[in-house]
Amino acid sequence: MGLASIELKTESIYLREFQVSDWQEVHKYASQERVCRYQPWGPNSLKESQSFVKQVLVDSAKEPRTRYALAIINNKEDRLIGAGELNIRDTHNKKGEIGYIVNPDYWGKGIATDVATLLIGFGFHQLKLHRIYATCDPRNIGSIRVLEKARMKKEGRIREDLLMKDGWRDSLLFSVLENEWV
Repeated sequence: MGLASIELKTESIYLREFQVSDWQEVHKYASQERVCRYQPWGPNSLKESQSFVKQVLVDSAKEPRTRYALAIINNKEDRLIGAGELNIRDTHNKKGEIGYIVNPDYWGKGIATDVATLLIGFGFHQLKLHRIYATCDPRNIGSIRVLEKARMKKEGRIREDLLMKDGWRDSLLFSVLENEWV
């Protein structure tokens, strides 16, 4: 399913497919320590930012498509300011996972909440998923707030779920079900 006919937008942002040249804007945020503090990757080298965009393009062409990694574009400046993803994790049980990364110049403006909300709506309405979940580092207060504002419910804590640069990390699990998304 392509996104050409799908409009994922709010007043301040829209989501679009990545383009090869986007790696430069990706690198502007993905190379910053504070952006990837709670992630198992980064800070990215130039080559890693290029590889990310190349892999997203490969994944977007797969059939059936299970990865929807989209560029976040600021409407006012028409500038790439982050990435949002919805990954179908289980087609039989109709489960998807969302994630997002935003350039810190745009933190605190509701952009990640808009992205999460757009991805959840897309997952339920276009992809016909039943359950959408997200995980985040328990120390990442900003991301916890985003998931709560996106009407996801905290289900609990997954112990030592992710291997980070400095050891194992717990993850908080949030989810929303299709019948809760009206």
